[in-house]
Amino acid sequence: MADIFEILADPTRRRLVEALRAGERSVGELVEVADIGQPGVSRQLAILEEARFVRVRPDGRRRLYSLRPERFRELDEWTRGYRDLWAARLDRLGAVLARRKRDRERDKSHREPSK
Repeated sequence: MADIFEILADPTRRRLVEALRAGERSVGELVEVADIGQPGVSRQLAILEEARFVRVRPDGRRRLYSLRPERFRELDEWTRGYRDLWAARLDRLGAVLARRKRDRERDKSHREPSK
């Protein structure tokens, strides 16, 4: 199976995933958002289905696609450690920026002539 990031690296597949966030869609509806023809959309949906990002449900002659949350939970779990790493760094950056802003405001008030 392909790497999760390889699957989501493709801009067409990302557009399909974004469209499916709103709920179940048919291939025809997805063609409108993908900016490629039906065969291309079907090929990309097959890749997403094989990678367990989407599920398909037959509805008469139509095939309806929806997102599978499990795969996105896996992605969320993987990125959680990196979020913690970046959160600490961003907190430190925020503290430095706040201190610089206070210093600039203090320096500015000291330079203004009194009336």
